[in-house]
Amino acid sequence: MEEGVKIKWGIIGLGKIATQFADDLMQVHDAKIVAVASRNIEKAEGFAEKYNCKKAYSTYDEIFADDEVEILYIATPHSYHAALTIKALQSNKHVLCEKPIALGYKDAFQMIEAAKINNKFFMEAFWTRFNPSVQEVFYKIKNGEIGAIKYINADFAFQVKELEGNRMTDLKLGGGALLDIGVYPLFLSYLLLGIPDGVIAKANFHDSGADLQTTMILQYDNAQAVLHSSFLSSSNMKATISGTKGRINLNSPWFMAESYTLIKDNEKVKYKLPTKGKGYTYEIEECHKCIKENKIESTLWSHQNSLDLIKIVDKVKSEIGLVYPLEKI
Repeated sequence: MEEGVKIKWGIIGLGKIATQFADDLMQVHDAKIVAVASRNIEKAEGFAEKYNCKKAYSTYDEIFADDEVEILYIATPHSYHAALTIKALQSNKHVLCEKPIALGYKDAFQMIEAAKINNKFFMEAFWTRFNPSVQEVFYKIKNGEIGAIKYINADFAFQVKELEGNRMTDLKLGGGALLDIGVYPLFLSYLLLGIPDGVIAKANFHDSGADLQTTMILQYDNAQAVLHSSFLSSSNMKATISGTKGRINLNSPWFMAESYTLIKDNEKVKYKLPTKGKGYTYEIEECHKCIKENKIESTLWSHQNSLDLIKIVDKVKSEIGLVYPLEKI
């Protein structure tokens, strides 16, 4: 790919996250939005106008058929991730799909196989993995800065005022605190400690069957993680990683941290790393890097990483008895 040539993006699913993503994409010098798609044409046209995009589609098939689009960002509800990703890959598009990758391991595996078969780049949009503070903390921990990790505590919780008729409690759309936000604390534990030996989880549910709050304990050989996600109340949203030589706090909100604090030898040092935009810029830049290098996956958040994480999510789902309608088919 020639220097100065912009990578042409299409966006599917034009809700709040897609808007935040598009805001950040506008800050990436070699990115351009060339097409957007929504089942609501008015929404698509309004979104396109806001971002100076010339093409707005009312069907997903139209954006799949658009030869100008090189990479698709899929930001639809969770239950559509697998089918749309596979169709996009089969349509010769690279894909960045919002987290969670899918409702479960089976779908995630098929998505990754489609990327391999069609030789196209595919990544789960776990933007936190590319956050500067998370990157630096990961590097310091791997280099023994706080010794061996013994304990991780992380939560992601906020109060949803209207639970009725909300996407977040609609099982058909993959609703529930676990898939929406619980994947973040699980991600942190997996990133730092790997796949747990055991998982204990308990949840409180909405009448729809979606989990409203889920608390998880991950058991490792020499460590534990206590994790929480909830739509019922807010939390500090600070992550603490405790080791034998000290501890690190990813400061609130930790999943998009702009600073972290190292506590060691009775000293407390705060490191500030402000993000560019909201923080989606870093995963966008990673997509561009991989595409330019003809890679079908990132080494920072690989296909195997996504499969490992969704396997842990499946264990939690099994523990709390959560099954989505599409998984019964």
